[in-house]
Amino acid sequence: GSLIEQLTTEKYECMVCCEVVRIVAPVWSCQNCYHVFHLNCIKKWARSPASQAEDGNSGWRCPACQNASTQVPRTYTCFCGKVHNPEWNRNEIPHSCGELCGKKRQGLDCPHLCNILCHPGPCPSCPAFVTKTCECGQTSHSVRCGQSTKIRCSNVCGNTLNCGKHSCTQVCHSGKCSPCQLTVQQVCYCGSSFKEVLCGTKGEFSDGFGNFSCQNICGKKLNCGRHNCTQVCHPQPCQLCPRLPQVVYRCPCGQTPLSKLLELGCVERKICTDPIPSCGKTCGKPLPCGSYEFVHTCESLCHEGECKPCSHTSNIYCRCGFKKKVTAITFMCEKRCNKKRSCGRHKCNEVCCVDTEHKCSLVCGRKLNCGLHRCEEPCHRGSCQTCWQTSFDELTCYCGESVIYPPVPCGTQPPECKKPCTRPHDCDHPVYHSCHSEEKCPPCTYLTQKWCMGKHELRSNIPCHLTDISCGLHCNQMLKCGMHRCKRICHKGECLIDEDCKQPCIIPRLYCNHPCMAPCHPSSPCPTTSCSAKVRKVQLSATAISIATKLTDLQLGDSVEISRLITKKEMKQAR
Repeated sequence: GSLIEQLTTEKYECMVCCEVVRIVAPVWSCQNCYHVFHLNCIKKWARSPASQAEDGNSGWRCPACQNASTQVPRTYTCFCGKVHNPEWNRNEIPHSCGELCGKKRQGLDCPHLCNILCHPGPCPSCPAFVTKTCECGQTSHSVRCGQSTKIRCSNVCGNTLNCGKHSCTQVCHSGKCSPCQLTVQQVCYCGSSFKEVLCGTKGEFSDGFGNFSCQNICGKKLNCGRHNCTQVCHPQPCQLCPRLPQVVYRCPCGQTPLSKLLELGCVERKICTDPIPSCGKTCGKPLPCGSYEFVHTCESLCHEGECKPCSHTSNIYCRCGFKKKVTAITFMCEKRCNKKRSCGRHKCNEVCCVDTEHKCSLVCGRKLNCGLHRCEEPCHRGSCQTCWQTSFDELTCYCGESVIYPPVPCGTQPPECKKPCTRPHDCDHPVYHSCHSEEKCPPCTYLTQKWCMGKHELRSNIPCHLTDISCGLHCNQMLKCGMHRCKRICHKGECLIDEDCKQPCIIPRLYCNHPCMAPCHPSSPCPTTSCSAKVRKVQLSATAISIATKLTDLQLGDSVEISRLITKKEMKQAR
């Protein structure tokens, strides 16, 4: 409305030439800030070096909003762009075609085109009413199509969470529901350890025997009822007792079948606790101390249980295979492992490492998405889980009109509020932006009148937040030398800060009255140099030459009769 009034009454000024925009003058309007300029002025500005963007590749900048454009305007069109060279009609808005605007509204998903007559400035919000559902999809509301705010009802969301068991308890909200925050207790396969995890995580689901392995010895009773399982905590059922009579077919060293020993008079085994008959031969099982070339074997007689330590010595590699040593037992070298752990962040650093997975046992410690707490899980790859902490205090906007009721997940942003901003502002102009959670308010764009930096003229249509405004005229302020004026374009601060005036001296010379022209020297006399000024030669008449020859007589006091020296033609002249 302000643009229409100023253009109609011819009170709108072009920011390039600072002249009034006439009704019949060809104009161009910026599609970003909607300022109006003379078409010829904006063409000259776009071709000038001062208008080029800082990177040099983005084109030229709008004088008002500094928005970069690549194409230079060449034709005079109406505001909606449909008519070239529109004719002025007394009953229509100047520079408009008088037809429906028909432009698509910016920044909205509105399918309706602008339905008012061709106009300057942004298109108003869409007046049509449409039916929209709330964020949770339970209720429908009739709202204006141009309304960009999301609709939220007062009902509980109720959508199924990621765990598939529980429902969302938050009030109608935007985006995906937060992960289920309830915890469930898990038991290991052997039943000796427990831990709590969030409901819906990958480790929550059981395979019928438990949820995870505690890495301890299983210890469950085997099917014989007399021995315990010696495997590491495992998901499958425990194996059969390895000492059952129906499982053991040979002597402890494995060289002789038990059927032959029974023929020799050995007692038949009935249960798993009965001793396994010995064949009486040398055990001969390979010991772990041998090398690839020389395998050491057990020299004891056939026996149950583990073999005795080897009595020989040999070149034995450490367990990681890096170092070799003459010894009878296994040993560890002092080399530290340089491989990355499973997290990808830390090195293994174990002495004589034989591990293949290199699991990291450190705590992750990275900041969570809330920015307040750190991850307490074992160090891992990829992103950390969302922060599980919640607040039971109400979360409000700055003015307190919009509220998110507890529980509030950690890291939740304050709610959106459509009330006008109530924060203190530097100016007393009307506030057009909504309540916000950022500390700093957007700059005030109210159009005001402000003096340029050199106090040359009062500029109109200047946004309130702009402070340093140049009128484009020469500064013309007196410099410190007292003789010259500043020739810079209207600028901020002092004219010459850390330098002296370099303009040519204008004091007239003593003999020829031409200016000195040496660099400005306010505190010293003019230098005695030859004058370099060019003069125009004058051809003297014969009379002047004759008089010049008589100057000597005149200087001695004699009189000279000049009538003899002047011709009749010269006598008739005024001088």
